[in-house]
Amino acid sequence: MADWGPVFVAVVLFVLLSPGLLVQIPGKNRMAEFGTLHTSGASILVHSIIYFALISIFLLAVQVHMYIGS
Repeated sequence: MADWGPVFVAVVLFVLLSPGLLVQIPGKNRMAEFGTLHTSGASILVHSIIYFALISIFLLAVQVHMYIGS
């Protein structure tokens, strides 16, 4: 049986934390902009740091595991 927990967590966080998709921190005109579909170098850096922190928490501290199949 394969452990699909890390794969699922990584894909969901990657989609949700893509800069400009749901939120862009920092935005071009404000601190946070929602649904702009724009990005910048600073927002890529901030979102990658948030992604690393969240994936570390979910995979190392919470230890998310999912077993699919038989």
